[in-house]
Amino acid sequence: MAISYSLALATPAPATDVARELHGVGRTLGVLDASTSADGVLDGVATGLGTWVRVTEAKARSWDPVTNDLGMVPTVSVTFRLDTDNEIGFQQDDMVRLASGLLDRVPGDAVLHREFEDIWLLRRGTEVTLNEQDDLWPPHRQAALSQRYRRETHTFADS
Repeated sequence: MAISYSLALATPAPATDVARELHGVGRTLGVLDASTSADGVLDGVATGLGTWVRVTEAKARSWDPVTNDLGMVPTVSVTFRLDTDNEIGFQQDDMVRLASGLLDRVPGDAVLHREFEDIWLLRRGTEVTLNEQDDLWPPHRQAALSQRYRRETHTFADS
């Protein structure tokens, strides 16, 4: 069974710009190798640990909990599909580092969530909140964030 996370962004930046920025972050962090390209991120690329990452334009859906529960209308989505044959925790660490780096480069509201169940991170304007569950945010993951944050748990209505 695949484990997927989404970073939904309500940003004026188009998906092509977000992909370029994510590619830059991934290359800087050493998460994406030299064979990847910014255009490849639009089709989907694998990180060194096997996480599949893809940037797409978000599609408006009437049932979308990000819009209905958080009042955010996503324009771009980043999918992180973890490779369950590899260490999940290390892939989650990379996901957090990629998301944090992207938030440094792309404006707008954002939410990082696991399949509309667990909200890991929420950014509204410049304010970032992290889920209060320490198993999601152990000290080394908190330290990997470049943003200032506070801890507050947000949930979707049906979770």
